[in-house]
Amino acid sequence: MASKVIPWYKKKHVSQVKTDYAYHHTKHVVKQQTERKSSSKSVSQEQAQATEAMAEPAYTVPAFRQRSADETEEYQRVATNVGKGLAVIQEELHRMRIATKAQVESLEIQREAKAMMTRRVDLLEEIPRMPDFLVALRPHTVWVKTPVKLLCTVQGNPRPIVKWYKDGVPVDPLRIPGKYKIENKYGVHSLLICRCVARDTAEYSAVAINQHGTATSKATVTVKRPAEARESCQLGLVPHMTEIHASKLEVSLLDRFPVSFGVEGGSISLVCTMVVIPDLPNVPPLAQWYRDGKLLKPSKLVEMALGGGTARLTLSHLAKDDEGLYTLLIFTKDGTAEHSAYLFVSDAAPSTPGAPGAPMSVKAYDINSDYVLVAWKPPNTVNEAPIIGYFVDRCEAGSDTWVQCNDAPVKVCKYPVHGLSVGHSYHFRVRAVNSAGISNPSRKSDKVTALDEAESERLKGTEEGVPSAPGKVVATRNTKTSVFLQWDPPKHLKNLMGYYIDGRVVGSKDWFPCNHKPFKHSRFVVHGLIPGESYVFRVQAVNVFGLSEESQESSPIAVEPTLTTPSDPFDITMLSCDGSSITLAWKSPKHCGGSKITAYYVDKHDADNLEWKEVNQAGLTERVCTVGDLTEGNFYWFQVQAANLAGVGLPSAPSESMKCEAWTMDEPGPAYDLSFSEVRSHSLIILWKAPVYTGASAVTGYFVDMAKKGSSDFVTLNQEAVSHCYLQVTGLEEGATYVFRVRAINANGVGKPSQRSEPVCAKALPGTQEIVAGVDEETGDVFLSLEACEICEMSKFVWSKNYKPIGDCPRLAVSVKGRTSRLTFTNPDKDDLGKYSVVVTDTDGVSASHTLTEDALNTMLELSYAIRHPIVPLKHGLSYEILEKGHVRFWLQAVKLSPSVSYRFVVNDKEVTSGEGHKISHDVATGIIQMTVDNFTRSDEGTYTCQINDGKAKTQSSLVLVGDVFKAALKEAEFQRREHIRKQGPHFSEYLYFTVTEDCNVMLACKVANVKKETRFNWYREEEEIVLETPPNVMSGACALPIPLFSRKDQGVYKAVLSDDRGKDTSTFDISGKVFDDIINAIAQIAGSSASDLVLQCTPEGIRLQCYMNYYTEEMKTVWKHKESKIASSEKMRIGGTAEMAWMQICDPSDKEKGHYSIEISDGVKTYTRTFDLSGQAYTDAYEEYLRLKAAAFAEKNRGRVVGGLPDVVTIMEEKSLSLTCTVWGEPTPEVTWFKNEQEVTSTEHTRVTFDGGKFASLVINKVTPEDSGKYSINVRNKYGGEFVEITVSVYKHGEQIPEPKLGQPKMATPAATPAATPAATPGATPVPPRSPAPPSKTPTPTPSKAQTPAPSLKSPTPASTPASTPVPKSPTPTPKSPTPPRSVKSPTPPRFMKSPTPPRK
Repeated sequence: MASKVIPWYKKKHVSQVKTDYAYHHTKHVVKQQTERKSSSKSVSQEQAQATEAMAEPAYTVPAFRQRSADETEEYQRVATNVGKGLAVIQEELHRMRIATKAQVESLEIQREAKAMMTRRVDLLEEIPRMPDFLVALRPHTVWVKTPVKLLCTVQGNPRPIVKWYKDGVPVDPLRIPGKYKIENKYGVHSLLICRCVARDTAEYSAVAINQHGTATSKATVTVKRPAEARESCQLGLVPHMTEIHASKLEVSLLDRFPVSFGVEGGSISLVCTMVVIPDLPNVPPLAQWYRDGKLLKPSKLVEMALGGGTARLTLSHLAKDDEGLYTLLIFTKDGTAEHSAYLFVSDAAPSTPGAPGAPMSVKAYDINSDYVLVAWKPPNTVNEAPIIGYFVDRCEAGSDTWVQCNDAPVKVCKYPVHGLSVGHSYHFRVRAVNSAGISNPSRKSDKVTALDEAESERLKGTEEGVPSAPGKVVATRNTKTSVFLQWDPPKHLKNLMGYYIDGRVVGSKDWFPCNHKPFKHSRFVVHGLIPGESYVFRVQAVNVFGLSEESQESSPIAVEPTLTTPSDPFDITMLSCDGSSITLAWKSPKHCGGSKITAYYVDKHDADNLEWKEVNQAGLTERVCTVGDLTEGNFYWFQVQAANLAGVGLPSAPSESMKCEAWTMDEPGPAYDLSFSEVRSHSLIILWKAPVYTGASAVTGYFVDMAKKGSSDFVTLNQEAVSHCYLQVTGLEEGATYVFRVRAINANGVGKPSQRSEPVCAKALPGTQEIVAGVDEETGDVFLSLEACEICEMSKFVWSKNYKPIGDCPRLAVSVKGRTSRLTFTNPDKDDLGKYSVVVTDTDGVSASHTLTEDALNTMLELSYAIRHPIVPLKHGLSYEILEKGHVRFWLQAVKLSPSVSYRFVVNDKEVTSGEGHKISHDVATGIIQMTVDNFTRSDEGTYTCQINDGKAKTQSSLVLVGDVFKAALKEAEFQRREHIRKQGPHFSEYLYFTVTEDCNVMLACKVANVKKETRFNWYREEEEIVLETPPNVMSGACALPIPLFSRKDQGVYKAVLSDDRGKDTSTFDISGKVFDDIINAIAQIAGSSASDLVLQCTPEGIRLQCYMNYYTEEMKTVWKHKESKIASSEKMRIGGTAEMAWMQICDPSDKEKGHYSIEISDGVKTYTRTFDLSGQAYTDAYEEYLRLKAAAFAEKNRGRVVGGLPDVVTIMEEKSLSLTCTVWGEPTPEVTWFKNEQEVTSTEHTRVTFDGGKFASLVINKVTPEDSGKYSINVRNKYGGEFVEITVSVYKHGEQIPEPKLGQPKMATPAATPAATPAATPGATPVPPRSPAPPSKTPTPTPSKAQTPAPSLKSPTPASTPASTPVPKSPTPTPKSPTPPRSVKSPTPPRFMKSPTPPRK
């Protein structure tokens, strides 16, 4: 067995760098054990020797503070040289002997001093003496932020106890950690106050007490603050801080960084918190960081920070080169304080799946002026394909451009790079290659400069080939999450770089890497394993040529802690005292040592005798002990030791002094043994034990107080006392740390609080599972089950109901299998309801709970009954469906069927078998059983049942088909039969439906199938055939009927008929009701989307707003609004439209009609809105235009005009009388003037001019002569205007042929007029027939064109007829005038009886 080698840099202090507990206790041996503990002590010593033998030197980090940098570098060169290794080992052994000798001498001196002190105590015990201060306290005046130490020396027999007070209040160092430090060395008592502040100014006193009396010494401490920092320094009042060296500080490490795991490319911080006394901001402790024994220095990738009670090492952009053992070394007053933990760095995700990990430790050797030899370490390959080579890249310093140096992969881990420029600096990196792809690049090497080879370091070793496989691998227990490995080195090292270690779970085929950087030593601790799981391991050796063969696998090993003695118990507290005995309690050790604690031993001593005396000969199994035979009034101290299979552990720290004085208070004593269960992110369960001392009456309840760690502000969690000894705490902050205490209460009041609990962090353990309630699928037993996330060999599952251990109970049975424990209910009923919890012992608090409710129990009981009385579970009960051809399928589906299933169908109590008319089958894969009835008729009405037997399970499902249900099924079957027959000929695959095009044309469409060229297609509406210009093409598979300008008139029943020699099919579509509304809404959707903005148009009647769109019909849901108020059509506001637009006219507008107008077009889902703001200048301009148009229309209406009676041409025989009579109109009454050949005609005997009643104008010529021939005209005019009408008169002699009439050229177009009757005409006159085809009694109403819409319909007054002559009407004026509209026409709006402006369809 190898011995522990202590290197030279450990000779001045003794400390361990191991992070696991197994490495901490083995160098401490309890030297004052009684004979009853001797056997246990020997076992403990043997275990300590075995553990030391297995400890790995690599985990002991050297501190190179006694060597210079050159010596350190030389030491490393020597260490790598195999030939000089023996000399180094001899030197280390020599130094170890010197250190051992110094330790032995020191122990001997201490033993002699202790013996002398014992003899001195024996002498003093003979003389009783009250306390007396030999050296009293003295006053001090100090500056802020400086420490002060009060000293005194006291004597007395028995030895007095000294307590410190500040202004009469006891000084408690635990309340403010690091503020106060109390010491007692050889009778010299001291109180150290660190970093004084102004509030530390007070009177401090030391009180010495023994059974003979009390003595007090007082002194004042004054803390001053300098008025000016500069002035204080000049006066020399502030101490010179730089004179305090960092190594003179007292440093205690608190929270230490654990074993850590990182990933390539990420970052990680290793943090250690500490208490520094005195804590001076300008004098931080001296700290050093090491990786694998090599001192680290700050760089871009390594950041170190120290201050504020924290030492931090941050590694950015991790690489596998950063993997290793990290050590923090801090120089202190008493030597050094250090802590070590391993950092594992795993491969980053490869860019290509299956690609290897990145190489590491890239370094340049044999640096020459034109080439450099680059070497590296290969990555570990576990599940990836083997590495076939490497690519080497180079990059000039200051550049980001990488150049590949080799064209083909190099197979060994070194490569000479040529073509370098002399004096240039380079970085190098390497990429590994396998069949899957190329790895991520390694971390770039340090900068190297191509110089003379004399300045370079050479790569040593000439042996080629990979090393041989390592020898036997031995795995031993270490901690609950780690295993210690040892193996034999390879027989052929061949310049060995290190080892790769792989592991796998027993039963699994997948290996995982345990390290990602070659490890140099033949022993290794594998961390991060699952507690309780079993593993096997293998090792491979590595050199520049690659990896060796794998070693043989180790024997399987379960991850369990190393068997050691337990750590010390702690927190000894007094539970009761009756004047002659004291009842104590304590907390169990934090580390059980890998074995169950079997006994506790209690020691005591009093103020008169400092030697510890045993209290109990036999070990205690409970953590409560009553110590008797005490002297009332004396002070006592106690300590406790725990024992397990490995022996008796270290004693606890001595308790506080306890005075043996009978408790007589009426309130109860403190609760004790506070523990926690079910710790989660926001809740936990706190449990405790009832006080031993109950007071004057029984305990009735408890209050629980909580505070955050480091705070003394406790908050009571329960307003009302709880009667049981547990409480669920909720509302915790995730990740926060809390402390608790419990106070008991009885009828006399609230008792003293318990000791503070251990700090607990509100965070669930990784992988924590909850209790699962279920039913066993085979037995039907109801159970509660928990799978522990952590377990060890000694762990037990302790089940409780309402947090009371269950123990042996016939109603419950507990079983354990691996990590899972099951609590089975033998005969569950309501008595089993409650909250069940389970705790896994010897773990970090694995626990869970589950509340069994009545509903949950009933559900599980139903499932249990179903399992114990199995049935074939069905996904779907017996159902039916109608198939094509009218076949009816009866079917059901089971969750699972076996190939041996049997079943039968029963219809109306009669079994049906597969045969003619019935087809019965099943499918094991889908679990479907079915029966198909080919011809479903009225005789098939009744009850259908399917009975299934599958092994022990059976079931049946029924379906009742009677009454309306059967009639519906029969109707559907007959329909499907008809459909099958229908589809044998031409038929509609999709019946008629409507669509609306973007132009708002409605299309009735359908799809046809099974057609041929001879198939006919006809459209009908209300049984009247519709003939289209283009016949439907049935061969296209689709036919459509367009309905343009759709409106209400298009309602009706449309029918499509498809026929040929194979049959006929019909589809009807009723456009009415909801269908009509749907079509209108579809039109409105397209029209609303296309609607333009509102446009203003002025007319003589008023102001019109128009909205143009693709199509408009009044059936659309259109709303006009004025100022958000709906407008109804009226005389004032008229609403209408055409096919292209909708309009709203404001008749005779006024200021009240100003405002915001909008039109809303709704399609039933969405509303389309267009707006116009008729106000301001827009209204002013529109109103002025309206007034202009109105005035023009009024003038046109009231001007003078000829409204009828005059012909265009008159032919008359001489000696006859000619009467030209017409009706004129004007307001006011117009003036009438007759002309002949542009000369005014005056009234004479031959020619008489009359104007009767302001309405009828006449020109009568008696006995016409040829001289009367010519061009006559009438001018009718008033102040609004007039009209000029010409008539051509031709006179012929008796007996002459009647000349052809010659029409005059009209100066002004007039409406066609019927000639008035001429009473004086003779029979010889031959008037020319009028050109107007209108009857003589009436002038037709002209039809306004589309361009004139909405012009009103016009009527002209009927002139008097002239039977004597028939003149030809003519228009004497070139410009036609619109006849005056009748007074009854109120608006240009189309007549209301017109439902739509849509013209009739052909």
